[in-house]
Amino acid sequence: MSDNGVNKGRRRFLVAATSVVGAAGAVGVATPFLKSWNPSARAKAAGAPVKVNLSKLEPGQQVIYEWRGKPVFVVRRTQAMLDELKTDEDRLRDPDSEKSDQPEYAKNTSRALKDEYLILVGLCTHLGCSPKYMPEVKPQEFDANWKGGYFCPCHGSRFDLAGRVYKGVPAPANLVVPPYSFESDVIVIIGTDEENA
Repeated sequence: MSDNGVNKGRRRFLVAATSVVGAAGAVGVATPFLKSWNPSARAKAAGAPVKVNLSKLEPGQQVIYEWRGKPVFVVRRTQAMLDELKTDEDRLRDPDSEKSDQPEYAKNTSRALKDEYLILVGLCTHLGCSPKYMPEVKPQEFDANWKGGYFCPCHGSRFDLAGRVYKGVPAPANLVVPPYSFESDVIVIIGTDEENA
């Protein structure tokens, strides 16, 4: 055997071995890089639907849940609250919710699937502050005509008990109604419905 024959064989072996080791290294580097593109469990959970049990919610009471990092207000309205919704429509900016963000099934006076339960994203449509739930107010606290609902203390926006904004306040639109559906009479799933499944 000549020296040239040994060198060629050895050279081929070294090239092949180096290629195999290089390919394995590339796979080793690429795997964590590609895995980093997948959303984390925390990120997946942040956008996941939220299941809410309404069975212990008293009439007139509000509870707050979190969905997609935002507060969601859930209110069990009384019949008196529902009756009040029809009395102030001439003072509202968008009483029929034509320019507001809500699913099609919430384009009604109560802005709800079931009139009794109001479900809203709890962020003012002006600058994203969280309005306060004020189901009853004394006339001297605000103006004699406002009967209660939601008040944003940041800039004074007022909303009725369907989350509809009044005229003459900074908020440009009604509070957002998120997608939701009822699994049973007392279990609601915030984040999914037939339109947004």
